[in-house]
Amino acid sequence: MGLLDTIESPADLKALSLPELRELADEIRVLLIEKVSATGGHLGPNLGVVELTMALHYVFDSPEEPIIFDTSHQSYVHKILTGRGALFDTLRQKGGLSGYTCRAESEHDWTESSHASAALSYADGLSKAKRLAGLGHQNVVAVVGDGALTGGMCWEALNNIADGDRNVVIVVNDNGRSYSPTIGGFANNLTHLRSQLAAIRIQPGYDEVMESGKRTLKSMGWVGERTFEALHALKEGVKYQVLPTEMFPELGMKYVGPVEGHDLKALTNALNYAHNYDGPIIIHVVTEKGHGFAPAVNNRADQMHSTGVIDPVTGEALTASAPGWTSVFSEELLRAAHERDDIVALTAAMAGPTGLTPFAEKFPERFFDVGIAEQHAVTSAAGMALGGLHPVVAIYSTFLNRGFDQLLMDVGLIEQPVTLVLDRSGVTGSDGASHNGVWDLALTSIVPGIRVAAPRDPARLREEFREAIAVDDGPTVVRFPKGSVGEDIDALERLPGGVDVLARPAGEASESELDVLIVAVGSFAEQAVEVARRSEGSDVRVTVVDPRWVVPVNPELLDLAAAADMVVVYEDGVVRGGIGSALGEAMSLAGLDTPLRHLAFPDVFPPHGSRGQILEEYGLDAQSAFDSVHQWAGELGD
Repeated sequence: MGLLDTIESPADLKALSLPELRELADEIRVLLIEKVSATGGHLGPNLGVVELTMALHYVFDSPEEPIIFDTSHQSYVHKILTGRGALFDTLRQKGGLSGYTCRAESEHDWTESSHASAALSYADGLSKAKRLAGLGHQNVVAVVGDGALTGGMCWEALNNIADGDRNVVIVVNDNGRSYSPTIGGFANNLTHLRSQLAAIRIQPGYDEVMESGKRTLKSMGWVGERTFEALHALKEGVKYQVLPTEMFPELGMKYVGPVEGHDLKALTNALNYAHNYDGPIIIHVVTEKGHGFAPAVNNRADQMHSTGVIDPVTGEALTASAPGWTSVFSEELLRAAHERDDIVALTAAMAGPTGLTPFAEKFPERFFDVGIAEQHAVTSAAGMALGGLHPVVAIYSTFLNRGFDQLLMDVGLIEQPVTLVLDRSGVTGSDGASHNGVWDLALTSIVPGIRVAAPRDPARLREEFREAIAVDDGPTVVRFPKGSVGEDIDALERLPGGVDVLARPAGEASESELDVLIVAVGSFAEQAVEVARRSEGSDVRVTVVDPRWVVPVNPELLDLAAAADMVVVYEDGVVRGGIGSALGEAMSLAGLDTPLRHLAFPDVFPPHGSRGQILEEYGLDAQSAFDSVHQWAGELGD
């Protein structure tokens, strides 16, 4: 039985010696590589924080002293140390362990923060609550990455934390990157600080001091672990003598670091100091993403930030990846950029995941990574548009939530030609509630003058993206889902107003038959056509149309709705404020009384699970859609 089998809570960790802690760290890495290789997940970030997470739980008293992980995709080690190691076979599976902190799983999980830059604000609020409850002596710990510190919300929180004397411990997990290498002036400063950690070995006199120390310790008969601890203390003493540093000198906050993030002794020394310090303090920890697993460390793209199923030895993917929606967009953006000098591209620290890396390599002067700062990205794009450019802002759908005010007031209000490309729209699957992109249609549809496209296939993505960047009098949005893209779904006919007819019943309807119009949004077109196919020969005659541009409502849809017995809007979003709502409002204004039904997500946060499982759970797979359409038609016929 290994040490890992004895760990059911942080209390068990505190009973271990330093050599045992190091042995446990090795066991945790083995577990992570084995389990995450089988399920997929955030491998690199968690390998990088093994020792740091152990030291945090060794020093602080969770859950009384909350440990909040910013983004929390790096909370796997935290889950192991708080009694969930046996559940890792279910990681990111439906009904299994979440890939982020989850309040329903453990009292040690205070938040479900999986959008970056929020942890410091949580910590600020929690520390204020503790002060008012008479528990101000307890610490609140926030673990925030250098990438997350490029987000403005962190700086707003820092401004408040530094102004008080509350016991907030800010642990900066500095590995030089988020998804991508951290950028900007702050990143440059961190690089300078990080370099000083390496520089201690070349300080004048350092080697001589160390050799002298070794001789002295040897003459005293100190060997083994005692020698290691003494030499480490000597090393730390030299370091702090020759390397006085600060991270945020203007804020006046106590700073300790940089600390070697894979040295348990150095970590516990620094964190013990923070635990006993009265007031806010920053502990700057330098870690290596993917530490201990060569395939991750050597992966130059993202150091295995997030993986699918992989070989646990080589790190090679075990499932073939089909061409994806993102790659189709990436190729079309490059074509457009070769044709138009005014096309520029922006992203928020996610050039690779959003398909902008090829653009950045070909047109580096026209590519802008603004860090984890979606709000800034959208308004900066508006400024570029004011300067005569046509910006393309590529972000995940779920992260548009953070830039909505800027889209509404900084772009929409002044009618600037900015194109937002929303990757991972709709259900994303295993990342769960915070990463599902089911809100973008409801959000974007209320911006006056906006145009929103939902391509159903690769050909339409290319076509609608080209149409979007041709617009010069307001914002446009092109949204598409996560994963592989299927075959093109050719239209039977394109109506004069641009609506594509994908399926229609044969022959004339009898008096006993009902005509149902399905308005299919985006990738749901394939399932809608399947519903029409299954309906052949029944008393329900199904016509399927793809509006292509779903906002504003195309007047042709009103003509089609007027001729139908029932309209069903089938969309990969939420019922409230979605395309069904918009069409219903338009039908009401036009005086149409055709019954309207919705196939969309109810008022929920869809949980983690595969895309197919989630769609089935909420009645949005093809079979469920068929059953619903025929049930509604039967009720209408009665």
